[in-house]
Amino acid sequence: MARWLVVAFLLIPILELAVIIQVGQIIGFWPTLALLVAESILGAWLVKREGRRAWHNVRTILSEGREPDIALTDAGLVLVGGTLLLTPGFVTDIVGFACVLPMTRPLMRRGVSRLIRRSRDSARVRLVRARRIKPDG
Repeated sequence: MARWLVVAFLLIPILELAVIIQVGQIIGFWPTLALLVAESILGAWLVKREGRRAWHNVRTILSEGREPDIALTDAGLVLVGGTLLLTPGFVTDIVGFACVLPMTRPLMRRGVSRLIRRSRDSARVRLVRARRIKPDG
């Protein structure tokens, strides 16, 4: 897992710079800069709105005594999406908008669920191998 984070922290900025340079060559420096600023402003407004909505949903579900699994996942996605939207770049903005927008958030939620399930299963297999126990018993 740590290796993937190191690779991501190295490759994502390089990818962002490459995309920004390409967009700048196509539409020019000032329009590219204006587009990046506009995306950040729109993203900040959207995160504020969706963050309030997600927090309200968590509080409502908790007050009703239900489990807030989906609401907490949504709140986490809004938080991650907001962080990505405030980071300058087009690639992180696309992922950030996908995390924040209500119509794409369910797709991201399913992806997060799959990722958690896969990592949990992977950890279980490593634990079984380390103890030399059969997975069935």
